[in-house]
Amino acid sequence: MIDTVVVQPATDTSEPSIAGVSWPAVAAGAVVSCALTLVLLAFGTGLGLSVVSPWSGSGVSATTFKIGTGLYLLVIAMIASSLGGYIAGRLRTRWIGVHSDEVYFRDTAHGFIAWAFASVLGAVLLATPATSLIGGAVTGASQGAATAASQSGPMDGYIDTLFRADTPSASAQNPANAQDSRGEMVRLFTSSFRSGGDLKPADRQYVAKVVAARTGLSQADAEKRVNEVVTEVKADLDAARKAAMQLAFWLTASLLLGAFCASLAATEGGGLRDGTWGRKARR
Repeated sequence: MIDTVVVQPATDTSEPSIAGVSWPAVAAGAVVSCALTLVLLAFGTGLGLSVVSPWSGSGVSATTFKIGTGLYLLVIAMIASSLGGYIAGRLRTRWIGVHSDEVYFRDTAHGFIAWAFASVLGAVLLATPATSLIGGAVTGASQGAATAASQSGPMDGYIDTLFRADTPSASAQNPANAQDSRGEMVRLFTSSFRSGGDLKPADRQYVAKVVAARTGLSQADAEKRVNEVVTEVKADLDAARKAAMQLAFWLTASLLLGAFCASLAATEGGGLRDGTWGRKARR
């Protein structure tokens, strides 16, 4: 009797030798995305300056400008991230012996990684240009409250309003004392409103006395002027805070949209790289 030996075929469970992430393709997509973002930012700045005007009745309103800026940020994220993700998917190395579902996941991951790399690279290299191009006015208003008293800052305008005399000759009687009191008021207002605070009752009363002495107003009129200027300072700081908040929300939405567009575009680029995009669409 002859024994029959059945030999089972060996199952190859080894992973392909090619790496799962094509870092050169990811880096290329990220650099292209950052460069295109800077180009679109420069174009958007010129477009924005062409629609605003200091003359009343000319140009768009502040609300329209804010909404338009936010929508343009979304357009920038969609275009730049889509191109960067497409390049990352199209230039990646072809994977042999990998299931189609795994290839689809890797292409999506390539787009997402390219978007993340571009975001980090943009935060490091493009932070200063982007801030100056988009949020110069907003950051200037918010940072101006913490300007040193020896430097010219937004608080100087409020102090000018406080010390505006009904008779111009009253403010020029003693220039040295006038300059000292002005510096003291700038320092007091800067320290009081730096963290969103307010003038203390004792400080408010002292400011009213200084205003009355400098301008020749009565104590009641000086207190009224101090209250009006304090209200104006609060309104301007609150407007700067709201503008910065809206800009942060628009940036968040644009980043999320960019991640989605980059991931989706990378799947198309990878499918075209392997010649499977058309067959997937037909199925």
